[in-house]
Amino acid sequence: MHHTLKLYNRNRPLVLRMYIFFAKWTKIPLIGRLVRRVANMWGGNMTSAYALTLDEAYAIIDASVDLALSPCTCRETFRNCDNPLNVELMIAIGHEFAVERGKPYSRVSKEEAKAVLKDCNERGLLHTIIKCRQDFYALCNCCRCCCVPLRLSKDYGIGKALTRDKTIVAQFKDYLDLQ
Repeated sequence: MHHTLKLYNRNRPLVLRMYIFFAKWTKIPLIGRLVRRVANMWGGNMTSAYALTLDEAYAIIDASVDLALSPCTCRETFRNCDNPLNVELMIAIGHEFAVERGKPYSRVSKEEAKAVLKDCNERGLLHTIIKCRQDFYALCNCCRCCCVPLRLSKDYGIGKALTRDKTIVAQFKDYLDLQ
């Protein structure tokens, strides 16, 4: 596991607020383009989210070895709506960061995780898999008003914050094989 993931997870609410704070700089004439360029490089190389279809999210769950349910960090941080809070599935809880974060985790079966995904899909929530450098660690089901990667992409033009990759399930399976 890369040290960046550990640091990120210890400070996720702060980091998410910081992302939005600096993203607002993209609206400032003269420096906005530079901020957007740096943010896109960060998204391409460090922390990024990948939008998933429901079937892809199910495939991620099927491939996962151990799962836990925790609060969605975006929704917990910004609280822009009343959608359910406990919808983030930790897919890499074998890593030590999962217990360090201090979040209330509850281990769930694959069937329970799929039920969460189905409910979230019916509510119109966005399924994303989150990756920090080479480590996949969470499958989040966030709303459109709180989801930081979506807001960065749509509101501030930081396209690398949330991308679509049809090979992401295969990449996740390869990642698990290396662990």
